[in-house]
Amino acid sequence: MKTYRIYRNIRRRALIFGLPVSFFALQMVCLLGSLLVIIFSFGTGMLLGTVVVNMSVYVLLLRLTRNPQTFSLQQVFPASISNQQTSNLTYEAD
Repeated sequence: MKTYRIYRNIRRRALIFGLPVSFFALQMVCLLGSLLVIIFSFGTGMLLGTVVVNMSVYVLLLRLTRNPQTFSLQQVFPASISNQQTSNLTYEAD
């Protein structure tokens, strides 16, 4: 009798070529744009340039997928932590 392994990773993100669906869509838009550039201005340099650009975009998106904190612009923690309550009341003499 044949046994089947239970699929337990149902909550994992869907990946296409190692990229999440949104990054894959971005890669395809870049690819379509480069195809339009190749069609309307055909040249050997342009052909090699678009191949290099598409490969670099793919590698960049793979690195962003594996390490999302690489290009994080915000800080995780504030510069200082205080228990003092913030209030609009002023206690100084005017």
